Amino acid sequence: MTPGQALAFVERHGVVCEASRRNGVPSLADEIAGELVRGNWWSHPRSKAIFAATRAVRDSEDVLVCRLVDGKITFLHRRLWPALVRLANRFAPANLSRLREVHTASGKHMIEETPFPDWVPPRVTAAATRLKQAKAIEAFGTLLAQG
Repeated sequence: MTPGQALAFVERHGVVCEASRRNGVPSLADEIAGELVRGNWWSHPRSKAIFAATRAVRDSEDVLVCRLVDGKITFLHRRLWPALVRLANRFAPANLSRLREVHTASGKHMIEETPFPDWVPPRVTAAATRLKQAKAIEAFGTLLAQG
């Protein structure tokens, strides 16, 4: 799977877990592996492809990286951001923080968190206020019904 295909997968599904399917939400790692990845995907034979694709998705401006699904790394495509803002009260606030992997001068990887709603662009907030709650719920499919 190319980085472009990984981004298209996230766009198509809207909500995607980085690893391990949860609550009916697909897993990017499983999709790339072509099978259910048991345990840590780092030990899978396709780990390099999984790493490259997940990093491309994490770096995309069209994807929110957060912990929306069961506190696990979740990718949320931009088309669902207004629905997320509209339904924010249904989720734990900490799970709505934007996560960004940053590299320090010493080479360490750190996770930078931007709390909700500080990361939300004004146009998304405006769209959320116009969005009917039923449409926002529909956008999330079975995730809200199960969560």
